[in-house]
Parts: sequence; C-alpha cells; structure tokens
Amino acid sequence: MNHATNRGPTTTRERTRAARTEPAPVGVVIATRNRSASLAVTVRNLLALPERPQVLVVDNASTDDTPAMLTRDFPQVRVVSLPFNRGALARNHGVRALDTPYVAFSDDDSWWAPGALAAAARHFDAHPRLGLLSARTLVGPADDADPLNDLLAGSPLGTATDLPGTQVLGFLGCAAVVRRTAYLDAGGYHPLLFFGAEETLLAYDLAARGWGVTHCPDVLAHHHPDPGPRTGRPAVVLRNELLTAWLRRSLPHALARTRALAAEARRDPHARRALRETLTRLPAALRDRRPLPPHVERAARLLDTVNGATS
Repeated sequence: MNHATNRGPTTTRERTRAARTEPAPVGVVIATRNRSASLAVTVRNLLALPERPQVLVVDNASTDDTPAMLTRDFPQVRVVSLPFNRGALARNHGVRALDTPYVAFSDDDSWWAPGALAAAARHFDAHPRLGLLSARTLVGPADDADPLNDLLAGSPLGTATDLPGTQVLGFLGCAAVVRRTAYLDAGGYHPLLFFGAEETLLAYDLAARGWGVTHCPDVLAHHHPDPGPRTGRPAVVLRNELLTAWLRRSLPHALARTRALAAEARRDPHARRALRETLTRLPAALRDRRPLPPHVERAARLLDTVNGATS
C-alpha cells in the first residue's frame, strides 16, 4: 500500500511552500490617526517582510482618507475602527484582537527590519519569562542611531541569567515586541496617560508582575518621525511622568517630583500646563494607586540616580 499521501510535503518546493504558509508567531499592531500617507509607507514595508506577519491597524477615529485608503490599497490588512481617539489604548485593542503569541508595535511612521521579528520570536521562545523586548532603533532616511539605544544598552540594571539583553524599565513604544499573555496580564497601556511617555508605566507593571523587560540590539526597528514640531508634547510628557510617579512610585518620590515640577512651573509655561493637567487627573491616579514591589522600586531608584531625577 502506498502511504505517500499521508507523509506531507516530499519535495524541496513543497516544503518551502508549506513553510511560507505557516502563520508567523509575531503579529504587528499599528495605532494610527489622520496620517494616511505615512501609514501607507509603514504598511507596505511591513507586508514586504520575509516573516509575513499578520498586520492589524487600529484606527483612532481618523477623519482623513485612512479608512478608504486601507480598504482600497491593503485589503489583506485587518482594521479595527474605534469610534473615538483612544490614544495609546488603541494598542490594547489591537493586542486583544490578535491571536499570535507575540505582538510587535509599529506607529504609522515606523516599521521593522527584515528578520527582526524572527529574531524577536527566537528570544521569546528561548526565554519564557521575557515579557517585553525593546529593539534598537534607526531614525530617518540616513538610519541614524536613536540616542535612546545607548541609554537602554547601558542600563544599570544589567543582565539576568534567564533573560536576553539588558534589563530596562523603559522603551520606545514603536520599537517594542511583547509576549501577548504578559501584556494582557499587566493590563497593557494605562487609560490615564493617553499618549506621551506612556511606556514607563507599562514597563513598571510588567516588572511588578515578574515579567522581564529587556533591550536586545539585535532586533532592529526603523522610525521615520515627522520632522515638524510636536506642539505641546513636552508638557504632556511631564504630566505623564508625574502621573506615573503617583500611580506606581513611593509617596516620597511622587511628592519630590511634584515639588520639582512646581518649582519649574514658576518659570516655564509648559511646566505650568503640565502641573495643572496633572492636578486634574490626580484623583483618578490615586484611585488606581498600586506602588511598585520593593525590588522594582529599588531598580527604579537606581535609574533615577543615573538619570539625575529628583528622589
């Protein structure tokens, strides 16, 4: 009896075809709003990757031609359309909608280098405690190294025997890959922060749940940010830094950061705006106040000392 039909692919061409059709272990979530032109560039680059990842766009209620462009030019891309702008929480919707074990994030002006997602998957497969991987980022057409690369690589937290790379408590949102179960376990991005330095809180929450957060420079992301000014961004970052302190850091640290911002606010209108916005959001932060476990707090204090933050 000939049982060849039960043996699966028997030729090199058939084996290659079968390998191509296996689902990629890493899906990509893109959060976007009103940037259809740059989004199209991002999607095109992601669809050309050899890993052939599933790409999911979460549209933060765009009012431009983003929905029509995606339907017309990229019918193979999944789209989750939100009824209003949810900021960083769009990523939470995307992670829930995917079923891949690992999820990479891109913004509508960033994408992954060929082979980067495969390298990330290997790290996650080999290190079960790894919850989030921060990539090395190259910026703009000249592929300039993002200054954050050196800061992450030089993290004073050092290495761990059961994790790849260097342990960190921060990362760049558009250059990160997560273990889906870890991300959902930590709760994803916090609704109080919207956008702007929202990554630190997620890193804290992952570390507090026992998940590793590391920087792996062999995983490469490309970022092409708009060169124009981002009006109001510094104030939003200051606000979110302070809210993060009240949400997760010890009370002495949160009070010290508030005093430092109040002193700065006397001479800087952006700092005054950040302080005002923080005060309006503080009651919600106090309702969700969950200080870091001692070992994570010690690591955060070490980073404070290195970065020159008030403590």
